[in-house]
Amino acid sequence: MQPDEQREAIERTRFFLKNLFRGILWLAAIVGGYFYLKANYNFSLEGVLGPLYDKPFVIFGIFFTSETVFGIIPPELFMIWSLRNEVLQQYILNVAGLSVLSYLAGIIGYYIGSHFSTTQLYRTLQKNYLAKFEKHVNKFGGFLVIVAALTPLPFAGICMLMGAVKYRYRRFLLMSMTRFLRFTVYAIIIWEANIFQ
Repeated sequence: MQPDEQREAIERTRFFLKNLFRGILWLAAIVGGYFYLKANYNFSLEGVLGPLYDKPFVIFGIFFTSETVFGIIPPELFMIWSLRNEVLQQYILNVAGLSVLSYLAGIIGYYIGSHFSTTQLYRTLQKNYLAKFEKHVNKFGGFLVIVAALTPLPFAGICMLMGAVKYRYRRFLLMSMTRFLRFTVYAIIIWEANIFQ
């Protein structure tokens, strides 16, 4: 391996680990905070969501909208909502549905980037939100999709940037499938935390 390639590999690894560490902290804060509030203050998502709590299609719609608009609401909260019946099969189906919707939101992000990157709306998004990630697209290329899929980086926003630079679509689809890995690992952690609370 050439020195430049070595430096690049080290830089990629650091970038990934730094964002993965942030993701682990974020997961611990959300899951730990939720179960702490639930155990000590009778807090529940049912109380927060009210009548929406028992309307899965509405919840999935809110999640899909959130994921398409840069993940405004952390996916972990929707996974916690998926625990509502405490039936493993139902939990698996709910989380599988969430992961598919998140993947589709990334594809929509790519489509927006590839077809609307010359519009004023996209330029406004780019200036106010996406610009800070553009340097990473130039530096890491498709690897950035994997990092965004596995960490708290805005998945749909990164997908928009990949579409805007016309990154190869099939390769993008393949790399963004790592989103399923994140949902699987997080779902296991949340399920286990629920059992042992």
